[in-house]
Amino acid sequence: QVQLVESGGGSVQAGGSLRLSCEASGYTYSTYCMGWFRQVSGKEREGVAVIDGNGNSTYAGSVKGRFTLSQETTKNILYLQMSALAPEDTATYFCAAAADGYSCQWRLLTPGRFDYWGHGTQVTVSS
Repeated sequence: QVQLVESGGGSVQAGGSLRLSCEASGYTYSTYCMGWFRQVSGKEREGVAVIDGNGNSTYAGSVKGRFTLSQETTKNILYLQMSALAPEDTATYFCAAAADGYSCQWRLLTPGRFDYWGHGTQVTVSS
C-alpha cells in the first residue's frame, strides 16, 4: 500500500523560504511520476511541480525560478524547496504519485492522473 506523508509546512513572512518533504512508502515503480500540488479553499487544486523517474522536472510558471524539486531516492523522499515566498503561495500543499511515469510533465495540469495523495501540509505566507 502506497503512503505519502508530507511535512515541512508552516508560517513565514514574504520573501522567506520553506522546504517541504514527502516521504513515500510502498512506492516502488520503476518508472514513476511524483509531484506537488497546492490548493486554496474554494479553488481547484493546481500543479506546482512534477518529476519523473529520469529526474526530469516541470514547474508551474508561477513558481519557476523560486521553487526547486529534489529527491533522496534511497529514502524515497521528495523535497520541494520554496524560496522568495509570496502571500499568493499560501495554500495546502499535497504530494502526489502516479502508478506510471507516462507523460509526467503533462500531469502537472491534470491532478486527476495521479493515483496516490498525501494529506497535505499548510503553508502560510504573510505580507
